[in-house]
Amino acid sequence: MTSSPGPGAPVFATLGCRLNLWETEAMKTLAAQAGVRDAVVVNTCAVTAEAVRKARQEIRRLAREHPGARIVVTGCAAQTEPETFAAMPEVSLVLGNADKMRPEAWARLAPDFIGRTERVIVDDIMSVRETASHLIDGFGTRSRAYVQVQNGCDHRCTFCIIPFGRGNSRSVPAGAVVDQVARLADRGFAEVVLSGVDLTSWGADLPGTPRLGDLVLKVLRHVPSLARLRLSSIDSIEADPKLMEALATEPRLMPHLHLSLQPGMISRSSA
Repeated sequence: MTSSPGPGAPVFATLGCRLNLWETEAMKTLAAQAGVRDAVVVNTCAVTAEAVRKARQEIRRLAREHPGARIVVTGCAAQTEPETFAAMPEVSLVLGNADKMRPEAWARLAPDFIGRTERVIVDDIMSVRETASHLIDGFGTRSRAYVQVQNGCDHRCTFCIIPFGRGNSRSVPAGAVVDQVARLADRGFAEVVLSGVDLTSWGADLPGTPRLGDLVLKVLRHVPSLARLRLSSIDSIEADPKLMEALATEPRLMPHLHLSLQPGMISRSSA
């Protein structure tokens, strides 16, 4: 998905998951606050080799469509393969997954910093202990909004590169989640999707170790104007009793689950 704002404003292209959609909206605000102009930002995915190939393809396409613009590559593929994208002649900057949510990184792209920005800004994602809680106002013309409540993953499945792109599991505090959902509901969004890399691990790093069911019930209780609440992919084995009760009894919580079945499929095939 590519956004096309007014002349001179940054162009954003988003590949991959719902989390990337939310982070792109947050980056738009950070770029605007920093005064970034004439840039193309590609928020990449690394879930498969094909996703990385598509990211390179998208970069080349955008370079042709926006001659002279600085191309910034960020997202999971930028985090896991910074040298791949830094070697592309079309790319001006490779920005890591943690760095893309930091205002100071965007300040380096503002007009006054032209020519003084390093080519690669990618920190150790495993050292990150908090996840972003930026407040955003919307998703363009979309009627459904996404809210990041969790990032990273503590599992180390042999087939999955995502922890190395996203880091260890980190949760957004419940109060910040409620504030974001209320903000979106006040702006007319009828449906909000709670999103994360390992959504059912939400709360394990917070005081009192609340569970995802606690968060769902708190959002529904404190944002009565929200018509529908939905969950993104979950690990079914980590679903807690309050979450299952909410699915059975809360009419505003959509009773549809996208289950991550790859681990079970691999175990079955290797048995």
